[in-house]
Amino acid sequence: MPTTNGLAAPAASARTSNSLLLSKGVARLEITLKLTTAILALAAGVYTYLGVRELLNGSPTTVFFAAVIYSVAVSVGIYAFWVFLMQFMPHVVDRTGRALMFGCMLFGSLMIVAMSSWLNASALAGAAAIQQHLAITVQNYTRDLDTANSNAIAAQGLLPDIQLASARFAKLADAERAGSLTGTAGSGTVVQLLTQMSGQLDSLGQEVQASGKRVSTLFEQGGKHLAKMRELISDRGPISTRSDAFATESLALSGVITNLQQTSVAPAVKRAAASLSSGFIAPAAGGRTTDLADRQTAVVGKVESSIATQAASLAEAADKILALPRVEPVRFQTMSPAEAVLRYAGDFIPSWAGAISIDLMPAVLVLILCVVHAAIRREGMPAFSASGMTAGELVAALQMAREVEEARRVARPDVVEPSGDQPAPEAATAVEENVTSLSSARHTK
Repeated sequence: MPTTNGLAAPAASARTSNSLLLSKGVARLEITLKLTTAILALAAGVYTYLGVRELLNGSPTTVFFAAVIYSVAVSVGIYAFWVFLMQFMPHVVDRTGRALMFGCMLFGSLMIVAMSSWLNASALAGAAAIQQHLAITVQNYTRDLDTANSNAIAAQGLLPDIQLASARFAKLADAERAGSLTGTAGSGTVVQLLTQMSGQLDSLGQEVQASGKRVSTLFEQGGKHLAKMRELISDRGPISTRSDAFATESLALSGVITNLQQTSVAPAVKRAAASLSSGFIAPAAGGRTTDLADRQTAVVGKVESSIATQAASLAEAADKILALPRVEPVRFQTMSPAEAVLRYAGDFIPSWAGAISIDLMPAVLVLILCVVHAAIRREGMPAFSASGMTAGELVAALQMAREVEEARRVARPDVVEPSGDQPAPEAATAVEENVTSLSSARHTK
């Protein structure tokens, strides 16, 4: 037994010393904990003010006071919440109470994220989120402009066929003047018909060429709007001003895209092809002899068949162009920084992490306090020191110890009561030592 007591005494002394060190550390860091919590709550309030200011409407004075009141309420709420947890949670030792406290901490953290953290993220990354929104909108407008331009200039691919058909009819007319088709030279019915068809196709070709010039002009105008929009994205001015100017440019660009789709000459080509075929009226043969008239009628029939084939070919090509999907220009939607941060949250994870960390950093301090107080309790020391007790608390503790000893004597009457020169019971001795140490400490002060 002497050996056991000799080993237990140093171990007990070490545990007591460690518990005293932890208790003194908690007491020394109490002001630091509250100051740190206050600074974090103030930072959250500042960024909340910057975020909520963008969501309010009204006069500048109303917006200012409303944002200040909201941010102050958030700061006070965050500070009070974490201070309450730091004060009570480390001392709740039963499992049910500890689970309820953790539930309260989780619920309060969610409320803090809902009322503050997303506004903090808006203040930290709101401008960047709006810039990203503008950049994505420019990409969509660029795609729509290119598609509308491609659809509009697709009709230019019909121009070579129209020019070739016109040239072929013109050559046939020249050949007929020498008598190559009817066998009789002159400028009769066949020459007039071939010349008329060549002129109609040539007019259609000129219309297609003019449409190409209009499409090129509109596409160049749209490119200028896109260039101005890109300049607004890369500018360093206030994001709200740039966003308003961007909206103006986007409206003008939408008009350009709509005009491009209306400039397509494909419908005109289809109508011209239909008129060539269905509106063809064969002229009466004007030959002086019956044989010449019969030959002219035969040539006119062949010309009619050639015109019908050419018209069908042009109509089919025009239908393919008209079947292309119509472009619906995107509409630019002006967004506040908070809305942009929420829409593009996945692209601003670091900013979200920083905003949430400002609000939830005290949770780590609460958990540290829980661990330290648990260590103090495991090593047999109370979570508070005698020097931190009031005189009333010490008197109540001494009275409790005396009642315990009285109950023990009643339960075991065979035990001989200690005389004045015998040592006092352990509980009373411990309390009296605390009273003595506190009294001496107070007298010293």
